Amino acid sequence: MKIEIFIEQRVNSMNQKKIDYYRIEKAIHYIRQHFRQQPSLDEVAAVVNVSAFHFQRMFTEWAGVSPKKFMQYISVEYAKDLLKADNSKLLDVAYQTGLSGTGRLHDLFVNIEGMTPGEYKNGGADLAINYSFADSPFGQLIVASTVKGICHMFFEEDQDRAVHDLRSRFPKACFSQVTDKRQQKALSIFQEDWRQLKNIKLHLAGTPFQLKVWQSLLKIPMGALVTYGGVAKNISNPTAFRAVGTAIGCNPVAFLIPCHRVVQASGKMGGYMWGENKKSAIIGWEAAKLKYSTS
Repeated sequence: MKIEIFIEQRVNSMNQKKIDYYRIEKAIHYIRQHFRQQPSLDEVAAVVNVSAFHFQRMFTEWAGVSPKKFMQYISVEYAKDLLKADNSKLLDVAYQTGLSGTGRLHDLFVNIEGMTPGEYKNGGADLAINYSFADSPFGQLIVASTVKGICHMFFEEDQDRAVHDLRSRFPKACFSQVTDKRQQKALSIFQEDWRQLKNIKLHLAGTPFQLKVWQSLLKIPMGALVTYGGVAKNISNPTAFRAVGTAIGCNPVAFLIPCHRVVQASGKMGGYMWGENKKSAIIGWEAAKLKYSTS
C-alpha cells in the first residue's frame, strides 16, 4: 500500500510539473505579446488562471527569479541590449568569456561525431537505436542514442508522433524503447550544477557544413546570444548566413546543441523548430539561472 501511495504521489508530482510548465509557457507567450505595456503580476496570473501569489511562487521556483525580472530577460529589448554589448563584439565575448563556472557549458563536455557517409545515406541501416521519453523544464521530450552517442532529442508531447519522427530520420535502423546511460547523461544537462557533468557524446547525421555549424553553436556560452551572421562569420563563411539558418533549422538535438541562442540581427527571437515561445522560455530560463547562480 505504501509503495502504491508513493507511486501515485510521484505521478501526481510529475503531472503538476507539466501543468506548471504549460502555465509558464502560456504566461511567456502573453508577456511576449504585451511586454511593451509591462503587464502587472495580477494581469499575467489571471491569464493562466491562478492567483497572483501562487503564480509568483510557481514562476520563481521554475525560473529562479521573479516574473518581473524574467520579463526583462525574455523581452525583445533584452536581446537587443545583449547584441549591442561590448561595441557589437558580442561574438568575441560569447566565445572568449564564459570560460569558468556555469557559463562554460557545452564546449566543456559535448562532442560531435558525425555518422559515416554510408550511415548517412542508407537511412541508418545496421544502426541500433535506443530511445526513451523524459520530462524537462520545457515539456516532454524524446531522446535517442546509438552506441556512439545521442543521435536525436526533440521536444514532443505526443509520443506516437515523436517515435514516427525518429523513425523517419532513420528508416532502416533497429529501434528499442530502452533508457541507457548515454541518454541519462544527456538529460542530466537540466540539473542545476552542470559543472559535475561528464562528457556527453553526440552521434549525428549531417552534411559536413551542417556539422560545422552545429560545432560552432556548441561554443556559445549559456546566457549569450549570437546572430545568424555571427555564426557564419565564425565558420569563416560570412556570406553564408542563410545557409547557416537552414543548418540551424535542421539541428536534430534540442537544447544540447543550443540553436535557441541564435537570434536575428534586429534582436527578435527568430524561428525555432519547437516554437518561439519555447525558445523565449529557454533563453529566459538560462539567463535567470546564470544570474541566479552568480549573484
